[in-house]
Amino acid sequence: MTLSRPGRRTPSAGSRPPLVIPLACKGNHSDSATSAEQLASASAHTEAVHIGAWNETPGLLFSTQLPTDGGTMTVHALQAPGSGGRLSPAEGREASLNAPPCQANVMPDIHPPAEGLVAPEPVRGCHVQAKDYAWFQESLAHTTAAGLMAFTGSGHATARHLTDRQGRKRFTGLENSASMSIQDAAHTLLGTQYVGTDHVFRLNGPRVEAFSGVDAEVFRLLARGDVEEYRALVHASRHVRPRLTFDKDWGGPVSVHADGSILALRLLPGLDEESRPGSTL
Repeated sequence: MTLSRPGRRTPSAGSRPPLVIPLACKGNHSDSATSAEQLASASAHTEAVHIGAWNETPGLLFSTQLPTDGGTMTVHALQAPGSGGRLSPAEGREASLNAPPCQANVMPDIHPPAEGLVAPEPVRGCHVQAKDYAWFQESLAHTTAAGLMAFTGSGHATARHLTDRQGRKRFTGLENSASMSIQDAAHTLLGTQYVGTDHVFRLNGPRVEAFSGVDAEVFRLLARGDVEEYRALVHASRHVRPRLTFDKDWGGPVSVHADGSILALRLLPGLDEESRPGSTL
């Protein structure tokens, strides 16, 4: 799913309620017939999620066809229009994104509208109704924050945005660098400080360092649980933050996403070069 805009009701974040669009993305190394089958199954998956009125939730379906013989990559896409998906606060409470994540128990099944006095049989799936809009908006915001904190390798910052059912306890133990990625690295890239974690691996022989992290200010906000301020910051900088370029000081390509996350790569000297006098990384 994708959340179109921050939920904070400020002039910078917009006044319209968030729009949630279910997505289904698949791929294959075969032909268009396989993509057609994938789009059919993806349609069934997205139809199993209803937000608001019956059969009015918009959706996007993708099937990427990548031939093994080096031919042209083809992306097949379908759009399902609809007036649903808006998490309007017209019914129920306002969303509070800074509140701790709540483990709600939403009853399963989708209930089609009654036809006269006859109530149709429920359909298997998940139906987010107006009374659940605030909880759903909070859950999406916290899940997004948890994914971003996991990208930095910080288990404790990830855990604060998850419920027990989502695996919070997996991130609250000892952060051991021998068993997992931990948030223990910081770099200034393209003039901005980022914190996160790094890995060194071999790519067909040469050693490569990969750094994944987020803007230090973004990390500070989410580590203390300020989702409202983080989303307002992302919304305000969404047009200027994304970059894909080469950082000479870092020594490799750098990709910055609109949410403040970053991935940077660079080649490292070989082991034989490290042993030479005066060599540095």
